Amino acid sequence: MKSVVARTLRSLQNNILAGILAGILTIGPLFVTYLIFSFLFGTLAKAGLPLVQLFASIFPASWLEQPWLQSLLAIALTLVVLYVVGRLTSLVVGRQAFNLFEALLERLPFVAKVYTSVRQLLDTMMAKKETSQRVVLVDFPIPGQKSIGFLTRSFTDSTTGAQLAAVLLPNAINPTSAFLQLLPMERVIETDLSMEQAMSMLMTGGAVGPETIQFSARPSIQEGAAPGTTPKS
Repeated sequence: MKSVVARTLRSLQNNILAGILAGILTIGPLFVTYLIFSFLFGTLAKAGLPLVQLFASIFPASWLEQPWLQSLLAIALTLVVLYVVGRLTSLVVGRQAFNLFEALLERLPFVAKVYTSVRQLLDTMMAKKETSQRVVLVDFPIPGQKSIGFLTRSFTDSTTGAQLAAVLLPNAINPTSAFLQLLPMERVIETDLSMEQAMSMLMTGGAVGPETIQFSARPSIQEGAAPGTTPKS
């Protein structure tokens, strides 16, 4: 009798755990998507809300005092402003005015460092695939464990003349924070991942990604050649 009760409780426990796991797998992506869009829309609403409230104070109306309507108008207003700014900066006059604005920012000691770093990071993240931006793997945090990174630039060691790489290692789930690693170029493994695939893997903790990935470095021609032979050019 006790064994029957034990098997029944064990089966019930397994069914409950399986149901909870299935619910997590179903609701999880929707919840993460909700958090991302909630953060984006919240940021847009906060950016445009002061203008909407100013407009409501100048032209008082009962329908403008609704919080949900103010948030909606603030999001729409922020998107319109971003679109107008983008269109203006694409023109010659707008580009010259924006360059002048950037030149003024670069004269401010602390602001110049922050703005320049953020601007370079955004330019690198939004760069086209054919640029120097590449998705790579590096040994981090310990040898044998690979982390996805973005090779942002390469430079030369002034002492040895060796090629070095600057690799940005975003954190999974929260890629807005990252580590910057400077390491020899030969310790960087180039992958065939696109920026979109790499960001999908980071945002989902590896749950979304390609079926295959280049985990090991490809052997060079010299390494693959037989001893005592000269590689063909």
